[in-house]
Amino acid sequence: MKSLKNLHPLVWNIVIGTVFGRMATSMSIPFLAIYLTKVKGVSATETGLIIAVSSLVGIATSFFGGYFSDRFGRKRVLLISIFIWSFVFIGFGIVEAIWGFFLMNALNGFCRSVFEPASRALLADLTEAKNRLIIFNLRYTAINVGVIFGPLLGFYLGSSETTFAFFIAAAVYALYGVSLLITYQKTSIKTGPKENVSAGNHVKLVEALRITKSDSILLWSLIGFILTITGYSQLSSTLPQYLSNTPLIENGAKTFSILLALNAVTVITIQYPLLTIGKKYSPLTSIMLGSILTSLGLMGFGLAKGMLSWVIVMILFTAGEVLMFSMTDLFMDNIAKPHLRGTYFGAMGFTQIGNVIGPALGGFLLDTYGYDKPILVFGLLSLSSLMAIPILLGVMVKMKKQSLSES
Repeated sequence: MKSLKNLHPLVWNIVIGTVFGRMATSMSIPFLAIYLTKVKGVSATETGLIIAVSSLVGIATSFFGGYFSDRFGRKRVLLISIFIWSFVFIGFGIVEAIWGFFLMNALNGFCRSVFEPASRALLADLTEAKNRLIIFNLRYTAINVGVIFGPLLGFYLGSSETTFAFFIAAAVYALYGVSLLITYQKTSIKTGPKENVSAGNHVKLVEALRITKSDSILLWSLIGFILTITGYSQLSSTLPQYLSNTPLIENGAKTFSILLALNAVTVITIQYPLLTIGKKYSPLTSIMLGSILTSLGLMGFGLAKGMLSWVIVMILFTAGEVLMFSMTDLFMDNIAKPHLRGTYFGAMGFTQIGNVIGPALGGFLLDTYGYDKPILVFGLLSLSSLMAIPILLGVMVKMKKQSLSES
């Protein structure tokens, strides 16, 4: 593609770093729930809370992480957060107490919620508007290339029984940070203000809060996204707990690893065909359709029996994921105030409320109804994604009215 020929080196650095970063995290973090329940003997509810705390901290910090990247520059925020992140993964590898895992996952959520908004805002800063959809989806592809190999490596490294993979993740993120530092040093003269279009604006935090709080389109879309993510979060929380503990399936940890790899392969396979279709419609239309398919996939998790049925259900669930997440960055970029791009991407962190509600709710349902009633458990969980549809339809109406008033 012509649009990929002249990409800034920092864009390529983030895309390539994302591949290896997600490979490292997906060989460790997804197995944490299994490790805690099987090795440490932690209850499903407690495990759900440990998994959820990462997102809970992200909710509290991502807005500020995005704002700080607007205020102080992307470079400083990216480098500080990624090196702290590396030490957090070392912490995962050495802690023994349950409270230690709780603390490490809280810090994991903090680092992710600061690094991710700044990196997405930097991609937008360094890319022409007409090419941003391609770049955002290139990053999304990079995530899923990493997730193809990570879970399988995690399984063969015994990540459901040991914390060794976290040390590998620490090394990968340290190298990612070093590569960013070197790329910045080599390109700093060429990038200048382009690296952060808002570096000179110095919008005060109170003003940034006031602007985002008064944006009803932003606020209602966040509520809708929270509900969709509540459903989607079951992939990395409730599903692995169910598969590893249910008497209905043999070798659930291996099945989960295969399904995660299938999820990533499916994303890469169908992403660009679906993107071609999705470009004909608004980002919000794609997100709503994705929410419906995710809900159907959750119901399928409760009904699946043999491997063939699991494969079909995972493909359906993944199609919903692609339609939702391939368009959220573009949607946020479209509604963001140019001088507050990092802040708006940071506000997306509030959608992580769904990643708090989802694991906690899933763990509660498993503890309440048991591992032998998947239809009831996943059927109830599927309702959250469907509840997002009327809210997002309302956002669409607001956007049309706003467009008409501005024209």
